[in-house]
Amino acid sequence: MIALLAEGLSQMKYDVHLGLVTQVEAPSGSVPAWVTVHPLGACRVRAGALKLLRLVGRLQPDVLLSGMAHLNFLVLLLKPLLPAATRILVRQNSTVSSSLAQDKLPFYTRFLYRRLYPRADRILCPSRAMAADLALWAGLDEQSMVVLPNPLDWAGIQSALHAPSRWAGPGPNLLAVGRLAPEKGFDLLLEAMVQVIACYPAARLTLLGSGPQEEQLKQLAHRLGLDNVVSFAGYQQPPYSYYPGATLFVLPSRHEGMPNALMEALAGNLPVVAIPASGGVEALLEARKNAWLAREVSSPALADALLQALDAVCDSAAKNRTQHEPSQPLVIPRSSRTQCAASRHTVLADELAMQVDEFDFAHALAAYEQVLDAVCQEPRP
Repeated sequence: MIALLAEGLSQMKYDVHLGLVTQVEAPSGSVPAWVTVHPLGACRVRAGALKLLRLVGRLQPDVLLSGMAHLNFLVLLLKPLLPAATRILVRQNSTVSSSLAQDKLPFYTRFLYRRLYPRADRILCPSRAMAADLALWAGLDEQSMVVLPNPLDWAGIQSALHAPSRWAGPGPNLLAVGRLAPEKGFDLLLEAMVQVIACYPAARLTLLGSGPQEEQLKQLAHRLGLDNVVSFAGYQQPPYSYYPGATLFVLPSRHEGMPNALMEALAGNLPVVAIPASGGVEALLEARKNAWLAREVSSPALADALLQALDAVCDSAAKNRTQHEPSQPLVIPRSSRTQCAASRHTVLADELAMQVDEFDFAHALAAYEQVLDAVCQEPRP
């Protein structure tokens, strides 16, 4: 999302700098040449405080945009030490209620939301549901928030659908995209794959992403006997080249806000299986064809959802049925039985258009620029 935002902002109006607090470099090809990258290389976010202060003091930016909750806390904590003219925008990238319920967060997290978030000049949320949730849990005025959709590269996604398939074997082929971190639930997906393989021996899973849990997930895959089933393909920008030939897109996150990876998969006409990570995810998939939502956040529930989806989209020749019966009905059973062809894509453009329209690249960028311009024109107290 940040890469798309940096790429699309007007070069005539803005001088864009990207500060990477915990990275030593940006992934190759992820950021356009006209964006100045500042890799701070801190071992963790809070350890980057001094380096961040030096960077902001040197650049004297008009606007500082932060995009992760714990980084938001740090930036807002440092606000008294930042240039007085610098406006601070924080983007909420997760649903607060889900994060507090699922993560082993410090007991004072809710206090930080209540005390620090009011310091921001704007609080940006990618959906109305996230804004309402944040207002409720953090005791904030919903009027202080701005709902800004994440930019979505619709044209790039549609173009990628005509590329050759990168998948080998008969499939079915499962695709998951995201940072390899506990909140993304890839451990749940690996555990669910054991049951999937029992019914679909040729099934394969590709994980696109990198992160702190990568080695742990590889060890888990090995313990589960999935070495020949799961492929860790690393960070891929953009991930669209894996869409041709993918049978299902899987979102196993324990909690999410309005995940770009899910929106991109829907724009790419991929059947989707997801865990009910947030109200935003549930609202997005509710009553949608070719979408299945697990009944709860667990690997058995995810396995049930995956098998019901595969039963619907795969030809019977693709499976080795040891008659799987889900332990409970799924919340959203969808779609009819169709051929599981590697290049199969159902035309869902009309159905998706109303929700995806506001995520269109040009539309979303115009909304971001409007907020940037407005906050820069406000007089400082």
